[in-house]
Amino acid sequence: MNEIILNKRKNGMGMLILLLLLYVAAVILLIGSASYALPLRGALRGIVIAVCIFWLAIGWILLLGLKVIRPQEALVLTLFGNYVGTLREEGFYWVNPFCVAVNPAANTKLSQSGDVDSGDKTSLLTTLATSGKQTTEVGSSKKISLKVMTLSNSRQKINDCLGNPVEIGIAVMWRVTDTAKAVFNVDNYKEYLSLQCDSALREIVRIYPYDVAPGVDTTGDGIADEGSLRGSSELVASRIKEEIQRKVTSAGLEILEARITYLAYAPEIAAVMLQRQQASAIIDARKMIVDGAVGMVEMALDRLAENNTVELDEERKAAMVSNLLVVLCGNKDAQPIVNSGSLY
Repeated sequence: MNEIILNKRKNGMGMLILLLLLYVAAVILLIGSASYALPLRGALRGIVIAVCIFWLAIGWILLLGLKVIRPQEALVLTLFGNYVGTLREEGFYWVNPFCVAVNPAANTKLSQSGDVDSGDKTSLLTTLATSGKQTTEVGSSKKISLKVMTLSNSRQKINDCLGNPVEIGIAVMWRVTDTAKAVFNVDNYKEYLSLQCDSALREIVRIYPYDVAPGVDTTGDGIADEGSLRGSSELVASRIKEEIQRKVTSAGLEILEARITYLAYAPEIAAVMLQRQQASAIIDARKMIVDGAVGMVEMALDRLAENNTVELDEERKAAMVSNLLVVLCGNKDAQPIVNSGSLY
């Protein structure tokens, strides 16, 4: 369904003034006719009184056609089930009073910014829906917000490509671009977007490992790469955005940006993965210490041989190397032992 934009009917103020003048004229004619203040004869007087009463009784219906549209808002109108058009430009309009505004997502408040607030403080009911943090309010506005909104769904527990459960959350910036598709192509475009965000998040996260792992292809080209959720967050967010956009185009929505807001191992394996990271850090630190100690021992032997400070045979060199490595690689400070006897 193609969107029809109605921007040439900003005649609300003129129609309001006309209707008010007609009401004032009807009241004056009714009072004048009933009190015989007007020079009207029998049948004509009755007709004037009947017309005035009829107008005062049903004339207010035309006031229902007055619509006020604020900036970055839209109103989808239907007439007896047929789509009439959409008011997108701010202004004061008058439309067919029998037109009905349609917005199936009007009563849906997700955990996001930018939902349209009608300003009605007399909501009949406010309840928490069973699906997460979603809130339903009765009596909200039928207007559709065209602003950029930020949707932040609850954190999802997903297995990465290695089978490790991780918790991840995203924030999606989106807006409505085609009101007709948003209203008529899906049942509730806000709930539809929320579900598609969860679905796209699961599909993309299952491609990547949490940390860089050998032999993992995350791009689909058959070549192992170093992609990971922790190290390639920008690329992962971009792929999530593209996947969501592919799913919600038919609903008239545009995804502007997607960002990862939370990423961690699931609680059941977080302690084990912490030990693994600690072990890896200890190994790397020990390797650096050993490399440095070997370099220092080599330098010490070279300096002793260069200056002829002392001549050591191979056995004494081996003992010296062993002692230096113990001292340099130990976790605690060495306790020196002074040899007061002969060298040998």
